[in-house]
Amino acid sequence: MTVSSLTIAPIVEGHGDAAAVPILLRRICAELVGGRLVHVLPPIRQPRDRLLNDRDGCLERSLNLALRKLKQSSVPSVPGLVLLLVDADNDCAAEGGPRTLQLAKRLRTDADIAVVWAVWEYETWFVAAAESLHEHLNLSQGSIPSDPETSRARKNWIERHWRGVKYSASVDQPKLTDCMDLSLCQQRSPSFDKLCREIKRRLSGGPDAN
Repeated sequence: MTVSSLTIAPIVEGHGDAAAVPILLRRICAELVGGRLVHVLPPIRQPRDRLLNDRDGCLERSLNLALRKLKQSSVPSVPGLVLLLVDADNDCAAEGGPRTLQLAKRLRTDADIAVVWAVWEYETWFVAAAESLHEHLNLSQGSIPSDPETSRARKNWIERHWRGVKYSASVDQPKLTDCMDLSLCQQRSPSFDKLCREIKRRLSGGPDAN
């Protein structure tokens, strides 16, 4: 069954992510999945390793908090999604993402949970959409990787091409998220495409995505 609205409770790892992810999710819903409405709750921020290993119950507490926030904010007719979005770093997203999802679902069997690992970092998605960020990036210094995930392009690529004094994730990540070309990023980044598919699936009522 197709739904027209969705409430998302994100769980992220960094200050920049906490500011940028709500912008990203709203844009994905507005521009890539049919212009449907989405309500994004303020992200829950926790250290990556503590989340992925549920160290000291960190993941379980974060899931419980996300679900309480969804219950408090949602109306009965609007489905809610808990989204765990972290950087893959040097780990394999194809192995780690499903493992994290399995752990999260075991902790909260009653929740709709999606897990996305950004390969290699959130900034890799900026590299995938670099042409659209020419006001912030000096692209004359080198070619843009056509496959940034295979090329292992990440934050240091953004820093090398940054036009300003110094790239700061907490300051600049939301700004770049607001103006990046999402369609271009989706073409070049399989992990970003997975994020889009996870959201689209909830809004279309389709079967589980891998």
